Amino acid sequence: MALSDADVQKQIKHMMAFIEQEANEKAEEIDAKAEEEFNIEKGRLVQQQRIKIMEYYEKKEKQVELQKKIQSSNMLNQARLKVLKVREDHVRAVLDEARRRLGEVTRDPSKYSQLLQSLVTQGLYQMMEANVLVRGRQADAQLIQNVLPSSVEQYKRETGKDVVVTLDTENFLPADSTGGIELSALQGRIKVVNTLESRLEMIAQQLVPAIRTALFGKNNNRKFTD
Repeated sequence: MALSDADVQKQIKHMMAFIEQEANEKAEEIDAKAEEEFNIEKGRLVQQQRIKIMEYYEKKEKQVELQKKIQSSNMLNQARLKVLKVREDHVRAVLDEARRRLGEVTRDPSKYSQLLQSLVTQGLYQMMEANVLVRGRQADAQLIQNVLPSSVEQYKRETGKDVVVTLDTENFLPADSTGGIELSALQGRIKVVNTLESRLEMIAQQLVPAIRTALFGKNNNRKFTD
């Protein structure tokens, strides 16, 4: 039985409605899937960026902490160096005061003569040479000349050896030195420095640890005392 135009139109509309519904459902499915994939990708990207940001600021925090430690260490070292400098300056001041007072020894001719005799005799023991030249300050020339015989006699008595000691009257120790003598032999190839400054310096090297302890107390962190 042939379909009327109305039936044909009706079936066409029905088919179009079905196709449209299928298309809409498919489109909704595609949209839903796309939305889901978008959210998943967005979440992944957000998490990835969050991790990067956390790592960045964690790195920055570590850098700041490291800089703080370095700065703190530098400041501590500077403070320690300042303390050490002040202490060394104080020790040096004590030694300078000792040098100043050392010059007062020469003001007593009797005591200074005894000291010069001991310095000459000790120098002769150190050199053990037959001919020795002695040099001192020009102001001390007569005192040195006076003690030479006693020093030579003591040296000969103790060692059994002869020695000729001559006072250098052309080359003197600096006038501003604290005193003492220098001995030389073999045209200056052998020399013994027995000035008051040199003796103080030698003694100071031995006494500086004791001076530090007396002034500042014992330092438990110091491994060496020299």
